[in-house]
Amino acid sequence: MMSSEIYYAYEEYKQDLKVLISYIDQPFDAILGIARGGLSMAQMLGEYYGLRDVYAINTIGYEDNQKNEFVEVFNIPDLQSRKTVLIVDDIVDSGDTLVEVLKVLHEKYPAVTFFSASLFYKKTAKIAPTWFVKEPKGWIDFFWSVDLRK
Repeated sequence: MMSSEIYYAYEEYKQDLKVLISYIDQPFDAILGIARGGLSMAQMLGEYYGLRDVYAINTIGYEDNQKNEFVEVFNIPDLQSRKTVLIVDDIVDSGDTLVEVLKVLHEKYPAVTFFSASLFYKKTAKIAPTWFVKEPKGWIDFFWSVDLRK
């Protein structure tokens, strides 16, 4: 875990989503949120773009704030009829989750083009999302993770 914890409030999230939208310059016909961190993004971007084809995929790469050795990918949606899918997640940290999700999706749907977007991206990650907003300066406490516990 990084030494400093930074609270990420809804207002900042909303502004960052608007910045992310301004960066996305490729069309897509579906949005796939990586659960759990990408689900709020997937819903809000689906509303913004007027898309009903909003899906979720599950991964387990962390227990609390401890990174697991492997990333498990499950609950893969049926994307057979899609041409281009935008994958969204809150953060690309090590890159392990995005690498594994893309590997699974490319194997199952070789004809689909996948783009990715995240709010945060660490330059040390093994993969970069197609679009991102900022680099984290510490451990991010996302509002959706901590607000109900206050």
